[in-house]
Amino acid sequence: MTQQRKAMKQILDKIKAYDTIIVSRHVRPDGDAIGSSRGLAAMLRLSFPEKKIYVQSEDSSDYLAFLGPDDAPVPDSVYSEALLIVTDTATLERISNTRYALAKEIVKIDHHINRDPYGSVYWVEDLRSSACEMIAYFYKTFKKELKLDKEAATYIFTGMVTDSGRFRYEATTGDTLRLAGMLLDFGIDIDTLYAHLYLEEYDQLKFQAYVLQNMQITPNGLVHLHVDKAMQEQFHLTSEQASEAISYLKYIKGCISQLAFIDMPDGTIRVRLRSRFMEINELAEKYNGGGHQFTCGATLYDPADIEKMLNDGDAMVGEFKRTHKGWL
Repeated sequence: MTQQRKAMKQILDKIKAYDTIIVSRHVRPDGDAIGSSRGLAAMLRLSFPEKKIYVQSEDSSDYLAFLGPDDAPVPDSVYSEALLIVTDTATLERISNTRYALAKEIVKIDHHINRDPYGSVYWVEDLRSSACEMIAYFYKTFKKELKLDKEAATYIFTGMVTDSGRFRYEATTGDTLRLAGMLLDFGIDIDTLYAHLYLEEYDQLKFQAYVLQNMQITPNGLVHLHVDKAMQEQFHLTSEQASEAISYLKYIKGCISQLAFIDMPDGTIRVRLRSRFMEINELAEKYNGGGHQFTCGATLYDPADIEKMLNDGDAMVGEFKRTHKGWL
């Protein structure tokens, strides 16, 4: 039995052993965080109707509000005999549930680099396109014991399509597409889903035009933009909408890496990092962050660190271009 299959079997056995299961995900949730936690919970409710299944989190996403809310908070006493499954969350401090330690046991299901192997059982595959892809694979592997329906499949597909950039990012494989096809067979309404995900408000389109006019490029070809509070007020942006600036910077030839700096309400600066060809997670880790090799995030506590991070990133890009061929 492979290590992967062993971990999956252990998780299924844990699920069977507990009467109460709580599912949580990471703070500042994206489609994969919400899709994997909500999709897993929906699958477990269908498969084990006698069990109590709760999705517990402490923040939400306006962008994904169409998927509905998480469950109402449960009392602390519920945690004492519960299995807590955390999806799409690399480290304990990023769990959107500060009561996680109250659980009797914790399981981790994640597709980020395993810097913090928490939990009594953890199943981590950092080459998967999404945690939702892992949940889909979990269902396929134990199909005789698990159930799925259109609602659960929609949650899981949402995370797969968003975290893979509509199946364009480097982590997309044949397995990714085969699992997505399996989910589509449940009758997912992709017209409505894609309308929710990709139609833009007028202010957001004006913001996109502004980004394209005001982005900057370092000498070696790192494209960047600082979405400060004034810019957010000008275009009536939430922090989540402001963070979408990174998606407008990714398609410039010769600019293999992109950084978006977003002022946050708590005074910190959120940094979203993207790259093609060159791995950039080392830069994120240097500035209080981490994630995937080509898609990651960081946090700055001093505005002066923006210039430092840009200088470090520009040097990385320059070195990569000098020592590698084939980049565009």
